[in-house]
Amino acid sequence: MVIDLDSVPRLRLNFLPTPLVELARLGSALGGPRIFMKRDDLTGLGLGGNKTRKLEFLLGDALARSCDCVVTGGAMQSNHCRQTAAACAASGLECHLALGGERPPAPSGTLLLDYLFGAHVHWCGGETKGERIPSIAGELRAIGRRPYVIPFGGSNAVGALGFVAAIAEIERQFLDMNVPARRIVIPSSSGGTHAGMAVGVDLHDMPVEVIGIGIDRDSPGEPPYEEELAGAANAVAALLGTEARYSPADFHMRYGYLGGGYAVVGELEREAIRLVASTEGILLDPVYSGRAMGALIDMIRSGELSRSDPVVFWHTGGIPAIFEHERELGPA
Repeated sequence: MVIDLDSVPRLRLNFLPTPLVELARLGSALGGPRIFMKRDDLTGLGLGGNKTRKLEFLLGDALARSCDCVVTGGAMQSNHCRQTAAACAASGLECHLALGGERPPAPSGTLLLDYLFGAHVHWCGGETKGERIPSIAGELRAIGRRPYVIPFGGSNAVGALGFVAAIAEIERQFLDMNVPARRIVIPSSSGGTHAGMAVGVDLHDMPVEVIGIGIDRDSPGEPPYEEELAGAANAVAALLGTEARYSPADFHMRYGYLGGGYAVVGELEREAIRLVASTEGILLDPVYSGRAMGALIDMIRSGELSRSDPVVFWHTGGIPAIFEHERELGPA
């Protein structure tokens, strides 16, 4: 029996549904297909972002288990960590963040918000993907605390339920707005968003292809990233009690847009951020949505995406990070 998502512990944190809007001026500037944007930068909590969809289920699970604190981690300017800190503040849970790097003289951007939300920051040097989460959780247990561990990016089966639910949300918007889109383009990194969407598309029998843009890798890697996505989707399907099973071939990834590396702003991101800002008045972040939009623009210009088929770009938020890149994004 498939589990009804309404029966799963969930802490309502988002302002939903987030808008689905057409970017008519951007589409005209590119001479391409109709472009729609799912505005998950407007989820509401802590300046918004897609991770809060995952956190509704993750913190719902934490509270159901009577945990009293949360431990997660990421890079110094991690948007997942920012949203986790905000969600913990809103739910009364203590937040511990394992952040890469060394404490700067003064916090800025996303890190400043982490502190404002009351997070306890543990500096981890070169470990930027939450490698010290287990040891921090162990230290908390040793002093009698009850920590709830959230992996890098919030990307486990529980967190991915947020994007199973998101597909039901956008399906209703497609019907209400008569949007005939058959492709959704997303930044894909830790995998939970992509995997949850894949399961959601199948559960709702939607004729939609989810295209992931490799944000922090230039090729499938070893082991192949698509294997990671299949494993994550299978875990979600098992949690929900569905019979669906996934293989790497079920996932469409586009690589080749890494540029100078993760969080390095190059011409691809710079043009995408400036073009969307100047045509639509919408900001993209330089790490995820800026790179993924740059890829979408390239796929339109190259003819990979048909000019006759509407496409949806899923804005994952992350706007505070833009203020860490004023040199790359300011006037030429």
